Amino acid sequence: MDATHESLAAHPEHGEHHGPGPNTVFGFWLYLMTDCILFATLFAAFAVARHQFADGPSGHDIFDLKYVGVETLLLLVSSCTYGLAMLDAYRNRTSGLVLWMGITFLLGLGFIGMEVNEFSHLVAEGHGPDQSAFLSAFFTLVGTHGLHVTCGLIWMVVLMSQILIKKNGISGPYMNRLMCLSLFWHFLDIVWICVFTFVYLMGVQ
Repeated sequence: MDATHESLAAHPEHGEHHGPGPNTVFGFWLYLMTDCILFATLFAAFAVARHQFADGPSGHDIFDLKYVGVETLLLLVSSCTYGLAMLDAYRNRTSGLVLWMGITFLLGLGFIGMEVNEFSHLVAEGHGPDQSAFLSAFFTLVGTHGLHVTCGLIWMVVLMSQILIKKNGISGPYMNRLMCLSLFWHFLDIVWICVFTFVYLMGVQ
């Protein structure tokens, strides 16, 4: 027991790697399960309201699949670039990690910019969330996903700043945070694929 304590005291980084990391990631999995319930509820609400147009426009009238396709491409590519960032994190390459995270951030920011533009364009044309149950459900579902992406981008900036300031490698706590953000980011990609398929593709038929 004393030898173990002496070893941890001499090499505190080992304590970081074998500390609360697994519990942190497990706890984040539990959070993602609650987020699954949230999005499942929003999808169910949209399924009920998807044909309740109240003499307003349908998805066929307002959705631009080419535009949304570019949005989708940005988010899917950002998932790949974050994967490359994690590879550099495992190799303890701080510069590569920050570079790929920066690219991921820009792609995610482009996605949010296009979504905000889409929303503002719809509202300007009089197709706001108050016009029909369909539009209310659409804005709520897509907007909630966009809010999650925005939180992910803020989280990304904070992590990049912390890693750049630290300047002595990527220790256990930072790997745990990077792993949690990776789970979150890939989860949002999966949710968006469902949104693109169920809301946009089926909406234009």
